Amino acid sequence: MTVPTLGTLSGRQLVTDLQSFGLQIGSDNAGIARKGGAGPSDHKTITIAGQTVMVPVYTSGARRSPFQASPPDPQGASTLLRDGRVLGTIHFPAAPRFYGLRTADGVPYWKIALLHGRDTLATTVHQTCIRYVDRRTACQFCAIGQSLEAGRTIAHKTPAQLAEVARAAVELDGVRDMVLTTGTPNMVDRGAAVLAESARAIKAAVDLPLQVQCEPPRDHDWFHRLRDAGADSLGMHLEAATQAVREKIMPGKATVSIDRYMEAFASAVPIFGRGQVNTYILAGLGDSAEDILALAGRLIALGVYPFVVPFVPISGTPLENHAPPSSDFMKSVLAPLGRMLREAGMKSTDIRAGCGRCGACSSLSAYER
Repeated sequence: MTVPTLGTLSGRQLVTDLQSFGLQIGSDNAGIARKGGAGPSDHKTITIAGQTVMVPVYTSGARRSPFQASPPDPQGASTLLRDGRVLGTIHFPAAPRFYGLRTADGVPYWKIALLHGRDTLATTVHQTCIRYVDRRTACQFCAIGQSLEAGRTIAHKTPAQLAEVARAAVELDGVRDMVLTTGTPNMVDRGAAVLAESARAIKAAVDLPLQVQCEPPRDHDWFHRLRDAGADSLGMHLEAATQAVREKIMPGKATVSIDRYMEAFASAVPIFGRGQVNTYILAGLGDSAEDILALAGRLIALGVYPFVVPFVPISGTPLENHAPPSSDFMKSVLAPLGRMLREAGMKSTDIRAGCGRCGACSSLSAYER
């Protein structure tokens, strides 16, 4: 049997469907996986008609997905099926070469930073959070402690370790940008200090665009310090679009209100530039499409790129059985949001570094076109 190429089937609707339903895989040894951690997780990376995306595979929903992938061949090629019907061929990218190395002090590089999407390096510099240790304040979707408990990472990545791994990832695997996020270590700078120290060391070692991500620091002068340290873009993640949902899902983080985020965005955009300040919004936590689009309009007016991704329930978290958003719901958000971004002249391709530039966790960039 000749397996068809995906061609037009690999359009934005197919990616949206895959990211909503997840994917049943025939082999857990296929490609690059991510379990636990501070950001979107329980995924594998797949390439579909040249587009590299992150698709849930380890969630309870993925085990019931209508999408199945056959065990890949030695080149990573796999047949994608929906309800038993062959759609075409996808690929599971091989692990990058830098994963096989260790730092000067003996830590495997993959415990320091991971490849996201096609060419984005990402790390959680500080793998603990003052909110996570108490379920009364923790974000219910967060699994920042899981990868640490499982021995898949280390608690704190030093500037020297990050610089060493970043340089190798660029030289060996052509990495084009890097994301530095962090658990919140305190209620004053909220991680900005450790990010500035890390960014400075990486920039001294390799010319690599960097995005730093943290909660809004109390002192907005930190935005200048982060930029001076080498950060090219900034992420401050609201996670949800309304204060009521934020207080329900992330009671600790919600104490930094949407209004305070908007003040921080207004301070940061003149420093980093229009479109170079981003925020993550998880669709499916309880906000309506209208809520998300209303907030997105306010953000775009400020010059902030609203990166909307489907919520993925991570095993072992309080929301592990919370249903992900349907693909129809995602389309109802992403299609008008794509038009809003086009009309504002704000494109993911113009972002110098970060989740919006990578785009692998959402099909939003396809709706911009």
